[in-house]
Amino acid sequence: MAERLGFPPLVREMAAEFAGTMILILFGVGVVAQVVAGELGDHDSIAWAWGIGVTMGVYVAARLSGGHINPAVTLALAAYKRLPWVKVAPYILAQFAGAFVAALIVRWNYTEVLAKADPGHTLKTQGVFTTLPGNGVLPVSMWGGFRDQIIGTAILLFVVMALTDLRNNPPLANLTPIVIGLLVVGIGMAWGTNAGYAINPARDFGPRLAQYLTGYDSAWRDQYGDPYYWVPIAGPLIGGVIGAGLYLLLVGRHLPPEEAAGPEDEHKPEYDPAS
Repeated sequence: MAERLGFPPLVREMAAEFAGTMILILFGVGVVAQVVAGELGDHDSIAWAWGIGVTMGVYVAARLSGGHINPAVTLALAAYKRLPWVKVAPYILAQFAGAFVAALIVRWNYTEVLAKADPGHTLKTQGVFTTLPGNGVLPVSMWGGFRDQIIGTAILLFVVMALTDLRNNPPLANLTPIVIGLLVVGIGMAWGTNAGYAINPARDFGPRLAQYLTGYDSAWRDQYGDPYYWVPIAGPLIGGVIGAGLYLLLVGRHLPPEEAAGPEDEHKPEYDPAS
C-alpha cells in the first residue's frame, strides 16, 4: 500500500520505526503503570513485559527498517557502517515520536489509577514513565546511573550484534526478535537496580516529555533535584557504540567471510536487523 501511494523508502522505514517503538512503549510503560499505580504484578512482570514489548516491536518494524526501535542501536550500526548516516536522524526522530505517542496513550488510559495512587503526580509515580537513579529509592547517584547505562547498553549491543551477524550462526526461522526480547529480560533482571535499565534514549525521553506535559513538574529531575534527563540519553548512545565495537573486535573480526560459512547458510533469516 505504501509503495502504491508513492511514499519514499525512507518514509516507510520511519513509519516502521515509529510503529515498532510505539508497541515497545505500550507494553513497557503500560506494565510499569499497572505494577506501580495498579499494584498488580512485580519486578519480574515488568522485566518480562519489556522483553515482550521489544520482541513485538522488532517484529513490527523488522521487514522495513530492521527493527532498531532504539537510537542506541541506530547510532551504533551507523558508527560501524551497518547503516547509512543519512538515515540516523530520521530513524531517531521516528523512534522518539513513537515513544512519545505511546506514553501519552498509557498516561490517558491510566489517568484515574495514577490520580488515585499519586494525586500530586510526584516522584511516587514518576518512575512509571521514566527512569531514576536507584529507581528513586536506593542511594545511587546521577553518575552511578550514567555508568550503569553505558554498561547495560554495551551488553545489549554486544549481544545484538552477535545475534544479527549472519556469519555467527544467528537464530534461525525468524526467531531473532524473540531472542533479543529474552536478552532485554535478562538485562532487566540483572541490571535494573542502578538506573532502571532504560538502555534506550527514546524509551526514556519520549515518555519523559509526555509525563511533563501531563502534570509531572519534576519529570526532568531525579530524587535529589539534579537534572537527570540527559543520563538515559547520553549513557546508552555511548554504551551502544562501545558494545558494538567490542563485539567486532573480539568476535566479528575473527569470523570467516559470509560466503565461506557452512551449509547452514541456506537457512539464514529472511532479514538482517544489522544491515
